[in-house]
Amino acid sequence: MSGSGFAQWHEPVLPSVVVQVLRPGPGKTIVDGTVGLGGHAEILLQSGAQVVGIDRDPEALDIARRRLSGWGSQVALVQGDFRALPVLLAEAGIASPDGVLFDLGVSSLQLDSPQRGFSFRAEGPLDMRMGPGATTTAAELVNNLSEKELADILWELGEERFARRIARRVVKERRGEPIRTTTEFASLVARCYPRRRQRIHPATRTFQALRMAVNEERQALERGLEAAVAVLSPGGRLCVISFHSLEDRLVKHSFRRWEKEGRLQVLTTKPVRPLPEEVAENPRARSAKLRAAEVSEVAAA
Repeated sequence: MSGSGFAQWHEPVLPSVVVQVLRPGPGKTIVDGTVGLGGHAEILLQSGAQVVGIDRDPEALDIARRRLSGWGSQVALVQGDFRALPVLLAEAGIASPDGVLFDLGVSSLQLDSPQRGFSFRAEGPLDMRMGPGATTTAAELVNNLSEKELADILWELGEERFARRIARRVVKERRGEPIRTTTEFASLVARCYPRRRQRIHPATRTFQALRMAVNEERQALERGLEAAVAVLSPGGRLCVISFHSLEDRLVKHSFRRWEKEGRLQVLTTKPVRPLPEEVAENPRARSAKLRAAEVSEVAAA
């Protein structure tokens, strides 16, 4: 049951650590709350676990469904947002899973599809919606937010040091014609940077911030973490892989707070990072940080 035909799009990040943390096996039910193209789910299934895969992106779910078709009733795939985890699991007939995995951020499929508007490397509509639940596009934010509102998003969600400069340029440019495409917007952002070689593309943080705003990713993560802790069985484990310092801080502080309250035991005092050889094999893993915690037996009782 190989998924090698799908490896070009998405290799799972830190797979061995995920397995070590979640301890999947026969008789265990693991929820992959961001199943994407099914990379992690496939590895969990190979251990003998029952897997419920959730994703807000119907296109990704279609690919995951084909990838995992050989596993039959051992896997259930559901379109939805992990914020609604209790409802989605109830509909799937699952009461208390033994593990929950969140692999955050944008998938390779989304980045490699110009029509989705996630990447500044190919021209496409300035969209960035991960699924039907997001009704506002990135273009609508760029063309309708005030200068202050746009600058705040770029600073808070993208940690973009030139946020105010970029917002000012956006407001000036859109007075003529609306900003519609990814390449047009990326070029505008690049012109706001000093003329020297940058370590990453100047538009990287701005695109990241807009994507997070369009899909309400910070709010989704806050509610998703709460939902996961609420549904996990006593001794169940939550594993979160993030690629953004803002998300990693949110996970870290949530875990610490809940540990003080007696709800969790933190399993990773520091985030687990990929080894150099893992990054060489899967460049997407470069900025990955994994944190994990176990639901307290007392709190769950």
